Amino acid sequence: MSRSFRVGPGGRLVGRIRVPGDKSISHRAVMLGAIADGATRVSGFLTGADAISTMNVFRALGVRIEGPAGGRVIVHGVGLHGLRAAAGALDCGNAGTAMRLLMGLLAGQRFESTLVGDESLSRRPMRRVAEPLQRMGARIETNDGCPPVRILPGDGLHAIRYELPMASAQLKSALLLAGLYASGETVVIEPAPTRDHTERMLRAFGVEVRSAGPAVSLCGGQALHGAPVDVPADLSSAAFFLVGAAIAPGSDLTLEHVGINPTRTGCLEILRRMGADIEILAPRRAGGEPVADLRVRSAALRGIEIPPELVPLAIDEFPALFVAACCAEGRTVVRGAGELRVKESDRIATMAQGLAALGFDTRPTDDGIVIDGRGGDDAVFRAGRALAHHDHRIAMSLAIAALRASGAVEVDDTTNVATSFPGFVEAARGLGLDIEEHGE
Repeated sequence: MSRSFRVGPGGRLVGRIRVPGDKSISHRAVMLGAIADGATRVSGFLTGADAISTMNVFRALGVRIEGPAGGRVIVHGVGLHGLRAAAGALDCGNAGTAMRLLMGLLAGQRFESTLVGDESLSRRPMRRVAEPLQRMGARIETNDGCPPVRILPGDGLHAIRYELPMASAQLKSALLLAGLYASGETVVIEPAPTRDHTERMLRAFGVEVRSAGPAVSLCGGQALHGAPVDVPADLSSAAFFLVGAAIAPGSDLTLEHVGINPTRTGCLEILRRMGADIEILAPRRAGGEPVADLRVRSAALRGIEIPPELVPLAIDEFPALFVAACCAEGRTVVRGAGELRVKESDRIATMAQGLAALGFDTRPTDDGIVIDGRGGDDAVFRAGRALAHHDHRIAMSLAIAALRASGAVEVDDTTNVATSFPGFVEAARGLGLDIEEHGE
């Protein structure tokens, strides 16, 4: 079923909300819990379609999983070598993170697996993960670099030292998971810091992971032990409301228990440099991850040239940040964000097209975008109909743009919003966004 949003113009965001659990951490909790000895109890688990796909993959691989019930999941681990061959293909749905990390984990198994996905995922590149895994001895076949991905049993993996060609937490994580099954020490060198949820959670499960500057390493054969995981609210999901409250006059919003892992807070730093009024309240730790409440009030934003070191720390939040840039006074320049071209959609092109449909022209580049903002409190966008191209983050970003539009904004192809933010429409409406969802 195709779904769409209709969002009335103007308004403000006021109140308190805890957005759904972090998708990256939810994926990893199930994966590591599955290959650990003993039970892993997860709270705050994201019940979106992507995380459920990961859960169902491991059920097919012989892992007993209870839940999710009220965000609680119990994974009964089978140990490092306890997974068994599935009866059929493993369906990752729309979850690119799941597929790429599974490639690393399954490369070390002694049985054959085939990873498939939906139409969108079937177009996403997997060669950059397959190639270093093949250097480790994995036998992996793709469809011209895209899914389906077939992983064949081999003669065992050996460790490598690998310099990532571009900053990618997914590729780093895939190689570290493969490294658990490899002989020797696997070393991954990053060109820039990326989210470190995998390293943190591996340590919580008893694995020795070394970090030395840009290098992360582990030795193969280490056993994992089940551990409690408290999943914080997802900063990527919070970003839509952070931007919405920053650009809509009169807004005053508090987002509760949000993960503020320093490898994920690029969007907070970027918004603050643009002049956003964001307070970090009651910082604390939950399950090895730093969390806090975030209070954001409307403020006059200014365009900036985004520092290259912040780009990989905000890669998933850029669609929302593009909306903020449109509402800022002056020019915003993004460079070094080529990773956006290979997400659920080409997020540079898709956002440029969506904003153009709402009367705002931007200048995309090969690895970024230039946006000349309009500033002030007047409407920045006009009424219009935009396509999200089945990309959840595009859909929610364009919906938030309606807060500064002169007329109703309609967004088509919004079905995949449920992959990361189930209940988005109800949550947004409760905070003051005039939004309706329609299905065909």
